[in-house]
Amino acid sequence: MMSPYVRVFVSGLLPLLMSAATMAQSAGETTPNDIYNLSLAELGQVEISIATGNSTPLDKAPATASVIYAAEIEAMGARNLNEVLETVPGLHVSLSTLSRLDSVYSIRGIHTGFNPQVLLLMNGIPVQSSLQGGRPSLFRLPVASIARVEVIRGPGSAIYGADAYAGVINVITKDAAAISGTEIGARHGSFNSSDFWLQGATSWNDWGIAFNLAYQESDGDKDRRVTTDLQSSLDDSFNTDASLAPGPLSTRYKLLDTHLAISSETLQFNLWSWISKDAGIGAGATQALDFEGEDDSELWMADITYRLNDDSDTWDHSLRFSYLYYDLQARFVLMPEDSILPIGSDGNLNFSNPAGQVYFPDGLLGNPGQRAEDTQFDLISIYNGWDTHRLRLAIGTRRQTLASHESKNYGPGVIDGSSTVVDGTLTDVSDTPFVYLDDSSRTIHYLSVQDEWQLVSDLTLTAGVRYDNYSDFGGTTNPRIALVWATSENLTTKLLYGSAFRAPSFSEQRFKNNPVSLGNQDLDPEHIDTLELSFNYRMNANFQTTLTLFTYQAQDMIEFIPDDSATTSTAQNARDQDGDGFEWELNWQPIPSLRLNGNYSWQDAKDAQTGQAVADAPGQQFKVGANWEFKPQWSINSQIYWVGDRQRAVGDARPAIDDYTLLNLTLRRKNVVPDLDLSIAMRNLTDEDAREPSNGAIADDYPLESRSVWLELKYLFN
Repeated sequence: MMSPYVRVFVSGLLPLLMSAATMAQSAGETTPNDIYNLSLAELGQVEISIATGNSTPLDKAPATASVIYAAEIEAMGARNLNEVLETVPGLHVSLSTLSRLDSVYSIRGIHTGFNPQVLLLMNGIPVQSSLQGGRPSLFRLPVASIARVEVIRGPGSAIYGADAYAGVINVITKDAAAISGTEIGARHGSFNSSDFWLQGATSWNDWGIAFNLAYQESDGDKDRRVTTDLQSSLDDSFNTDASLAPGPLSTRYKLLDTHLAISSETLQFNLWSWISKDAGIGAGATQALDFEGEDDSELWMADITYRLNDDSDTWDHSLRFSYLYYDLQARFVLMPEDSILPIGSDGNLNFSNPAGQVYFPDGLLGNPGQRAEDTQFDLISIYNGWDTHRLRLAIGTRRQTLASHESKNYGPGVIDGSSTVVDGTLTDVSDTPFVYLDDSSRTIHYLSVQDEWQLVSDLTLTAGVRYDNYSDFGGTTNPRIALVWATSENLTTKLLYGSAFRAPSFSEQRFKNNPVSLGNQDLDPEHIDTLELSFNYRMNANFQTTLTLFTYQAQDMIEFIPDDSATTSTAQNARDQDGDGFEWELNWQPIPSLRLNGNYSWQDAKDAQTGQAVADAPGQQFKVGANWEFKPQWSINSQIYWVGDRQRAVGDARPAIDDYTLLNLTLRRKNVVPDLDLSIAMRNLTDEDAREPSNGAIADDYPLESRSVWLELKYLFN
């Protein structure tokens, strides 16, 4: 059933947007709606900004870059950003073993539970949780508002600073120029899932105004069942029957995503709200199934960019201010009702030296929360006064703050292991020494310089460096250099070097009173040096292929290392990692109505000291896609993904992780009646038992969604 606050939005805004449709602006550049009318050669000239911070043709960008437009997203029937990113060569969307089945963007063997090594941007602004460094908890972004997605694989710290380590993803949302009319759409499908979206644009004097709204909800796939969890092993030890396994993962969700864009020649303003309610927490916060637990999140972000016109053709100055507010309240049943647990004298779980065995008739309960604010100011100047140079200067400051709150029925200040029974009464430990994290803050200042130098007509050198200074751990300098050589009319060669860093998160620095993980304020940032060699060959206007070779060395990667004679682990700069591999891409348009693409990626990532393969990251991936307009107004899109060669962690004696193949199909009919489009999408068409690696508590890995079918209707008011 549609949420009440969605009804308010729809009833109030639908008449406004319908009346404004006749004034909608059309794009003056390549738009998401006409991308399929371009040849492959023309696609190479589509400009992106993620590689340099300036607009650059895709095939000349000094980075390993991909761009996916709204028309491609629509054709593949994608519902959220994760489904779009899975099509990118060398990128695999996995599941976290540490954080509630959060998405892990695994790139080139860099694969960690909180995934802070991949930086997500929204219109160039970081979207992060400062607590753990990655994206907000259980982040799921609907695609309705997306104009295009730009992705670079490899380092980007010379432009974007911290966490642009393994890759950078920039989601560019639709402004008035990207919307040609008022659009309303809905889809319904398996798992009692429903989506609704509404978008429109208008103009007022010299201003363009665009609005996007999307609502999604689902009960989750109840067939995603696991046979064991952490409580299963405790039941064996204490002769109890508390575990909820076998049982399904908790994957329900309800979310509302809204965007407002106001733009003129000199000003761009974006306001974004992302609200997630009653989101299921996967395998449970402690890998014990939890059907009652939930995440409630609210994220608000505003950014404003002002171009300073000085009537000069040589300088382009921009001021940008952004503000992000993120509020998360989690409710966990960490261990289920009727569990008996070993409790230490500090009130936490303690398996090695318990003070007593405690019966929890209502379960082990914890309600942690956080309120984070992230404010950033940037001044960017681009100088075009030289014939062969384009100079980019940027200076800025950023302030991150986090306030924590928590209530629970265990831990320091609550119990001490001497009671034999503890009920579900919660104690609020917020603003006490017993909370999981003290209020935290940091200030960051940066300066970056970049020069794009046309050495000769067919050879461009891009060189840049950025210095970041953090109030909590000091400074770091990260250079990059790229040579792009138009070797021949049909061949472009790129030689790329980049350095990047990843800042320690607040949790890695300051976790305390935690039964499992403790922070360390002496951490250094992670660093990586990457070298890439890329060849793009265009046989003709309709056939091209790209081969990218890469090697990297990552230092001081942060992991939680078990403490001596204790049940806790403390964050340490524990490990270095080396990686090598290649990514091969092929695009072919044999006839105007048929476009084929495929890519194969191979990586060999190892612990630099032991030589052991990095756990859980796919060593090989193979992806094939096709879009065929087989009749006027009719099209079919297919996607095939093969994921293989994933290794268990050292000491994990479980059988090898199974490879899997997924087949997705989307059939679309435009103008069933004038301006009404209909599509049917099928996911995991063969009902493959596909699984992502888990830790040992969930013995049989995390099952992915079973076969699903979706029906979509979309109407455009012209």
